[in-house]
Amino acid sequence: MKLVPQSAPYIRKPVSVARMMTDVIIALLPVTVFAMIQNGWSSIYVLLLSLVTMIGSELIANMFIKWPKGMKFKELFSKDGFDKLKEGYTINNFLAPTISALIYALILPAGCAPYVVFVGALFGMVIGKMVFGGLGKNVFNPAAVGRIFVAICFGSKLNEAYPSQVTFDVAAGATPLGLTKGNLGNISGYGLLDMFIGNIPGSMGEVSAICILVGAIYLFARRSADLRAALSYLLGFAVIMFVACISFAIKNEQMDNLFNMWLYQCLAGGVLFAAVFMITDPVTSPVSKFGRVVYGATAGVITAFIRVSGAYPEGAAFSILIVNMLAPCIDHFMRGRKNTYTWKQCLGLGVAIIIAACIISASVVGGWF
Repeated sequence: MKLVPQSAPYIRKPVSVARMMTDVIIALLPVTVFAMIQNGWSSIYVLLLSLVTMIGSELIANMFIKWPKGMKFKELFSKDGFDKLKEGYTINNFLAPTISALIYALILPAGCAPYVVFVGALFGMVIGKMVFGGLGKNVFNPAAVGRIFVAICFGSKLNEAYPSQVTFDVAAGATPLGLTKGNLGNISGYGLLDMFIGNIPGSMGEVSAICILVGAIYLFARRSADLRAALSYLLGFAVIMFVACISFAIKNEQMDNLFNMWLYQCLAGGVLFAAVFMITDPVTSPVSKFGRVVYGATAGVITAFIRVSGAYPEGAAFSILIVNMLAPCIDHFMRGRKNTYTWKQCLGLGVAIIIAACIISASVVGGWF
């Protein structure tokens, strides 16, 4: 048997990588169109600038990575030189940065300063992807890398963009997660229906749960994304956050508000968007079935921990970068094992989630351990 080394993503279905990436772009359309209708030009220029920066930076970086041996720079401007470089550039080199650019733009607030959009897109593509070798070789999600970079470096500029981006009849100010930071019971600012529709402030692509679900139905129906990673991410987050809400409700005698608190956390922020469009990235995910379950569940637990006890109100992008680092370790641990589920594996994952639930409960209530 001859082994042929190839770069990710690794697919087991008779479909092309280009078709899978096209499906992701189509699935992103409902969220993208909603963002443009809701925010107008303040969202359109963010999307366009992100697309131009990421597609252009991948094109230039890919040109130097695949530069023909012995070819001089002046030959680039000749027909023969251009044809040589063009051979290493496929449709996938256009579709992949398009997906990253759309996701990156959609996890930014509308009206974000142009230089913030540009710097984050450039950093995410070059440092998050191209330094590792380009398409299929990156360890980190480029969109998450860019978003975290601008959040750390230009946090105040991002916060300034939130109040002005909602054009519907809703109070401008803190995002839903910002209201609950340090107080899970403070959910009176926004109704659950508004959060489901998208009538709230927040990052452009994360506010409308219904648009995200429409894209998810298409994406998973076409089998262009791994449902295991998405469901395990949502389940891990939901379980830990439910325990946190129970602990808060018991401590503050708000048991009648428990379900609303929990549902509020599930709809607010970027959990749904990350579950559908980011945690399912086949390049940065483990290759084994159970590995992807562990990968998604770990990201969900980390997201809940950051929301409840971390310094940031949202933790989706941070958690994805953390599990991106763990993906090679998960693959190494699963090497040589059957690509299936065993009761020992499920029991181990269940025990880990229970331990995490105890820790989050202790963090909310305080003084238990």
